[in-house]
Amino acid sequence: MQISTSQFKTGIALVIDGQLFIIEEFQHVKPGKGSAFVRTKLRNVRVGTVIPRTFDSGDKFEEAFIETKDLQYTYRAASIYHFMDLKSYDELSFNQEELGSAVNYLLENLQVRGDFHNGRLVGLELPTTVELAVAQADPGLRGDTSKGGTKPVTLETGLVIQAPLFIETGEKLKVDTRTGEYVGRA
Repeated sequence: MQISTSQFKTGIALVIDGQLFIIEEFQHVKPGKGSAFVRTKLRNVRVGTVIPRTFDSGDKFEEAFIETKDLQYTYRAASIYHFMDLKSYDELSFNQEELGSAVNYLLENLQVRGDFHNGRLVGLELPTTVELAVAQADPGLRGDTSKGGTKPVTLETGLVIQAPLFIETGEKLKVDTRTGEYVGRA
């Protein structure tokens, strides 16, 4: 389906030059001289980068259909991550490159949303925070506040984050999946 620049809305997926983009921001501009144009910020779904792009008013693009599925992470075998579609109960498998940084937050039975375009995974929406156990934490030294009172800790998924000095091995922590930062104890 073709979509014109006059129909742009935040969140619409477009195929431009063979790549999938999602409109993050857009602004219709009508200068005093010259023709109108649309200034946008587009997020490349594959790479994740946001680029500014300007289009002439009236340009047409192919609108991409994004299918959303509720998934449950079941297990990992080597570098292949297995999910179950909660509606059809089909098993879906993805490699580590397709999932990107989301692998740092995946625990068994975690429910996520997957965005698919032409049968391929293009995005994984995680909960805002996840609870992860501390696999390894060096003891915090009293008076060692040169780094703002934090130390690196390794979580059960292999993710290393900065946490307060009082955190010990075995504790459960809340971690923000958007920033990868310590939120609090679970």
